[in-house]
Amino acid sequence: MEQKTVVLGVIGSDVHAVGNRILDYAFTQAGFKVINIGVLATQEEFIHSAIETNAEALLVSSLYGHGEMDCRGLREKCQETGIGKIIMYVGGNLVVGKQDFESVKERFLAMGFDRVYPPGTLPDTPIEDLRKDLGMTID
Repeated sequence: MEQKTVVLGVIGSDVHAVGNRILDYAFTQAGFKVINIGVLATQEEFIHSAIETNAEALLVSSLYGHGEMDCRGLREKCQETGIGKIIMYVGGNLVVGKQDFESVKERFLAMGFDRVYPPGTLPDTPIEDLRKDLGMTID
């Protein structure tokens, strides 16, 4: 199976390094080449890393509740830099307080994300989705 490159990171003023390492391990074990930009990542760092490595997807994680603010405009910035069609996933505690996940999901889809995952989603789900979205065949 052809190895696909993904950029993984924790956006904004968030430092959940343990979750980031778990995702890095899971996606690496699933056969992806993971470019892990770590915690406290900016939109520009995601985009720069994607361009530099010719990545097929951005995997954005946020756990501290300000993901909506941190992610706003990311698709537009990708378009401005010529990678507007890149696959973008986001997951975690994306908003402050208890909000209906379906409404949160709709807001992130409207922002240009391809898939949105609630807190507690196991890595198998986005791994399987990414394989589908990238048209990867399983050997």
